[in-house]
Amino acid sequence: MLDFNQKLENYALLAVKIGVNIQHGQKLVVNADIASAELVRLVVRKAYEAGAKLVKVNYSDEVVTRVRYDLAPSESFLEAPKWQADELEDLARNGAAFLTIISANPDLLNGVESSRIADNQKTTGQAMAGYRELLMGNHASWSGLAFPSPSWAAKVFPEVPVEQQVDRLWDAIFKAVRADQADPIEAWSLHLAGLKQRCDLLNDKKYRSLHYTAPGTDLTIELPDGHIWCQAGTVNDLGVPFLANIPTEEVFTAPLKTGASGTVRSTKPLSYGGNIIDRFTLTLEKGKVINYTAEEGLDTLATLLSMDDGSSYFGEVALVPYHSPISESGILYYTTLYDENASCHLALGAAYAFTLQEGTSMSKDELSERGMNQSLVHVDFMMGSPDMNIDGITDEGIAEPIFRNGNWA
Repeated sequence: MLDFNQKLENYALLAVKIGVNIQHGQKLVVNADIASAELVRLVVRKAYEAGAKLVKVNYSDEVVTRVRYDLAPSESFLEAPKWQADELEDLARNGAAFLTIISANPDLLNGVESSRIADNQKTTGQAMAGYRELLMGNHASWSGLAFPSPSWAAKVFPEVPVEQQVDRLWDAIFKAVRADQADPIEAWSLHLAGLKQRCDLLNDKKYRSLHYTAPGTDLTIELPDGHIWCQAGTVNDLGVPFLANIPTEEVFTAPLKTGASGTVRSTKPLSYGGNIIDRFTLTLEKGKVINYTAEEGLDTLATLLSMDDGSSYFGEVALVPYHSPISESGILYYTTLYDENASCHLALGAAYAFTLQEGTSMSKDELSERGMNQSLVHVDFMMGSPDMNIDGITDEGIAEPIFRNGNWA
């Protein structure tokens, strides 16, 4: 049985070898909260040992972030961070890899005026558009994983004594990412091979649309011609494999922008913009959200849907069985990185170019012409349940079972 330090070493190794898969002479950019410094230092060491040319660490601090939202002048949130965006885009164009370590408090911005959050998200999103397009087109390697900060652990395990909360979350993370196994890299190779088999089956089918039914959900989503079912293990422009999410249990593709109709109900809370949106319903017509409700976070949901012209359309369709490790843990993580891997989910906002045949070589206009949604945002929300059925509809109009009672049929 591995001790904590061995598991942490495995976790850092996974980030470098499986996540971004750093290559000899490559630069690595690590974006992380200061709470995760212990893991960051290990990642830096592993990256240099793997041959990295330079590892650049960009730290944030949730306390400093909250103070800014409370005290900075409103015009501060209308000033785009062009200097930061230019640097990241330049690094991405020149072959750097990017690792994000998530440890934010899901309630960090609770009580902050929604217009301040929206202004900051919009101006930052506009500034970062070029950088995000490079990542969403897999022109650069990128990956994300988590570090359990005290505030996050307290949200996940409020019933556990304070002094045990972080340790409890570490145990859950190590298990979910297979860092508790003797050979985590081999474990991930086998897992990704299984996800690829699912993708191959769906790609052979070439379904015209998907039909979802569950309590509160009756939704049809058309798929564009040439759509590709993918998993988070993919390759960059140079053919180097990387893993965008650690953990991952999903297979996903792009919907046709104007092809969603019906109603969908969320099944897990969504942490967005430092606030929680929960128990919400979206009604769509010709792909666009035309009505919505939420029992918690209605204003935050409204902000998300009005971010730009594409934020009220879908950009991703993802399938995750109810009988998957993170789902069966019974833990609600309050972060999309984990909760999306416990549930089928959809994303509001931009579609990934690589989920369309030859999409990574297309311009934004060409992608739009093929029905791929464009937006400053890409926000996954969970809508799977043990009661969900999903049918794939063929070109001939024949319905074939894909999911029954929340699991692969």
